Order: sequence, then structure tokens, then C-alpha cells
Amino acid sequence: MDEIMKTMAASASGMRAQTSRIRLAAENIANADTPGYRRKTVSFEETFQRTNDARAVTTGPVRLDQSELPRIFQPEHPMAGEDGYYEGSNVNLVMEIADSREANRSYEANLRMFDQARQMSSSILGLLRR
Repeated sequence: MDEIMKTMAASASGMRAQTSRIRLAAENIANADTPGYRRKTVSFEETFQRTNDARAVTTGPVRLDQSELPRIFQPEHPMAGEDGYYEGSNVNLVMEIADSREANRSYEANLRMFDQARQMSSSILGLLRR
């Protein structure tokens, strides 16, 4: 029964991590046209919980993509300099949508694993009651 609980804990931590990734992708997509906006990224870190020897996934710090911001020529833009250029956003919509879909699929996989472990736990308890 302890292994099932470890599986559920690992799946739950994976769902939390993927939720953060989906949230950041949504923020990036929403700000794709914001001048000067830098893409946000997050990394995953494996943790080992000493209390029950379970492995989990946590998110690391949110980082800003330091790639160069594109210079956009639009002299009538209020943020344009004297040369008519302003800095755009370094968000690539295709990459953000792909990351969002990948995170969604990973979330669904963790959810299925959690549900399977819950069903197994329920079955074991049903057998023990007999």
C-alpha cells in the first residue's frame, strides 16, 4: 500500500509542475505582442522526500529568456526611439503552443497514473474488507 501512496505523491507533484509550465506558457502567449517582454521559462528538479522515500518533481526558479529582443521598425509607435525602432518580444508563438500542448499531455499522463493508483488502492481496500 505504501508504494501506491508513493506513486500517487509522485503523480501529484508532476501535475503541480506541469501546471506551472502551462501557466507560464499562457503568460508568454498573452504577452507575445508586449514590447520589451522576455519569455519566461521554468526548469524541473527531482527531489527525494526523506519522510517516505518518495521521489517528486518540483519546479525551479522562473527565469527570463535572455535572447536578444527583436528590433521592430515602426516610427509611429509610442515606444519607438528617434531612429524609429523599438524592442519587441522574444516570444515565439509556435514554440509556446507546442510547449503548452506537451505540458498538457504530461499533466494528463500524470493524472491517469494518479487515477490508476487510486483505483488500485480502492480495490485493495475492498479486498481487505471481505
